[in-house]
Amino acid sequence: MRSRAAALLTVLLLAPTAASAKVKEGVSLPDEVEYAGKKLTLNGLGVREATVFNVKVYVAGLYLEKKSSDGASIAGSADAKRLVMHFVRDVDQDDLVEAYSDGFEKVGASPALKPRIEQLLKLMTAVKVGDELALSFVPDKGTVVEVRGKERGVIPGADFAKALFSIWLGAEPPNKSLKAGLLGG
Repeated sequence: MRSRAAALLTVLLLAPTAASAKVKEGVSLPDEVEYAGKKLTLNGLGVREATVFNVKVYVAGLYLEKKSSDGASIAGSADAKRLVMHFVRDVDQDDLVEAYSDGFEKVGASPALKPRIEQLLKLMTAVKVGDELALSFVPDKGTVVEVRGKERGVIPGADFAKALFSIWLGAEPPNKSLKAGLLGG
């Protein structure tokens, strides 16, 4: 009888945690996070698929101060925002560098951003299944780059953050379903 009561108590204690998270492709991300003194809400989840075979690379969650379905407004907003990528396959450093380089090219990043883009590319490192890479724009600070929960650097400028977030939220995202998911679709 005691073990049955303990099991019931465990289920009841875990229920609020499970209810406060969203799951996609087996990856669970919380509905809300606190970052840089701001409460950010999960706007949506999407899956990055690569190649013609739609290989799943990561599940991404976009956190915002205010939910929105307007990608251009989100990318250009001066509000705090956070993109968390939870990798479901190993990706080497060269592939990450290439993906970001292609993304900046697709969004037509200004030549003035080139030194800061290079700074970002130098912060990239290989990731393994289960690793997280987070990009967080903090007003008056810049874009904080974290890999596996450790800060690797900060890149200044709202103009840089706009170009960076436009990679996922702009006219030519890595894949349309990823953008749709991040925008709450």
